[in-house]
Amino acid sequence: MASQDWFEKDFYKTLGVSPDADDAEIKKAYRKLARKNHPDQHPGDEAAEQRFKEIGEAYQVLSDAEDREQYDAIRQMAAGGARFSAGGGPGGGGADGFEDVFSSMFGGGGGGGQRVRFTTGGPGGAGMGGMGGRGGQSVDPEDLEDILRMFGGGGGAGFGAPGGGAGFGPGGAGPRSAPTKGQDVESSVTVDLRQAMTGDKATVRQPDGSSTTIRIPAGVKDGQKIRLKGKGHPSRTGGPPGDLMITVHVRPHPVFRREGDNLVLDLPVTFAEAALGATVAVPTLDGQSVKVKLAPGTPSGRRLRIRGRGMPTKNGNGDLIAVVQVEVPAELSDAQREAIEALRAADDSDPRAGLATRAAS
Repeated sequence: MASQDWFEKDFYKTLGVSPDADDAEIKKAYRKLARKNHPDQHPGDEAAEQRFKEIGEAYQVLSDAEDREQYDAIRQMAAGGARFSAGGGPGGGGADGFEDVFSSMFGGGGGGGQRVRFTTGGPGGAGMGGMGGRGGQSVDPEDLEDILRMFGGGGGAGFGAPGGGAGFGPGGAGPRSAPTKGQDVESSVTVDLRQAMTGDKATVRQPDGSSTTIRIPAGVKDGQKIRLKGKGHPSRTGGPPGDLMITVHVRPHPVFRREGDNLVLDLPVTFAEAALGATVAVPTLDGQSVKVKLAPGTPSGRRLRIRGRGMPTKNGNGDLIAVVQVEVPAELSDAQREAIEALRAADDSDPRAGLATRAAS
């Protein structure tokens, strides 16, 4: 619905786009600014919160084709000096305020131009006839309906049908617009990997500054969208409200990373454990640990799979994968050095045998 303060606000400037920007440009600019000014990024910063609200208001208007059409028309009329006045009598404007606006829409000029008047008489109900100036001009009822829609009239009651009935005359002879769904609202929320694994409640900030508490489903992925039915903008035509579309972002974890439904971590082991074999503890994301066996001669990079300890899915949990990383000591004690020297003396194998030949082939 058109608002009086639309005359004073430049929504294109707020989003940093030109008046002829397309929907994709507007959405891209909104998302960038919303992330930058989101209250979660600026705790306690009232200026950032106000800026976030202004960005949300601008996007709400410009992303809706009907609202944007109204906004552009109002700004154009404001730039052209159109006036709205109620009251009559000399100097008071009377109906002339609206007549000037409508006459300018239909190509009329000032005092000598064409003017438009509204009547309820004559066959078929409300009509629009020319008066004054150098000639008259009639307006098709469908054009009138478009004009009324620009001023928030929608496709509802026409002239002579104050009860909300469709049409333009007393008999309600015009078409009524079908109710449409309200506009969807986009927002985002950030959780850590453990919350993503177990599921948790989270508070979502909407562009208008309000907040909604939602349940994050267990196993949610980074970038996944959650739809809350009926939590978007109300319909302007009596239809159902839009939905709230929430994009979930998952913070990186210092140890675990996600590969599909599996969790992966690097598992450091000593040279002796890798060479001789050992049983080592592997931490899990839920704070526990599991024991795994290293076979003698385990190389760096080998992946050890622990089934069922990954992310939850509809068909069961994924796996936990430990990637072996053999740690080479940076400093050696005398005893360690003697032992390694003895190992080198006893080992006559060449791990690079044939490498040069394969490289040259």
